[in-house]
Amino acid sequence: MTHDEIWHAIDMFAKERKLTCSGLAKFCGLDPTIFNKSKRFYKSGKPRWMSVESIAKVLTATKSVPQDLFKFIDKTAD
Repeated sequence: MTHDEIWHAIDMFAKERKLTCSGLAKFCGLDPTIFNKSKRFYKSGKPRWMSVESIAKVLTATKSVPQDLFKFIDKTAD
């Protein structure tokens, strides 16, 4: 899994639920800016990876399993 693939999966997961990334974060009890495109890289340009805790909160709040999120990884290769 690459950095871009994981962020793409979050984008598509939110879209599938008819939410923005901010809406998904709020729904899951996270800071609404946590998934913003501007937060995906540090100022130095180094990729910022989301935490396992954030992924777990998304899956728990949406009553989903990891496959529901990571099924979008395969779609980035198209």
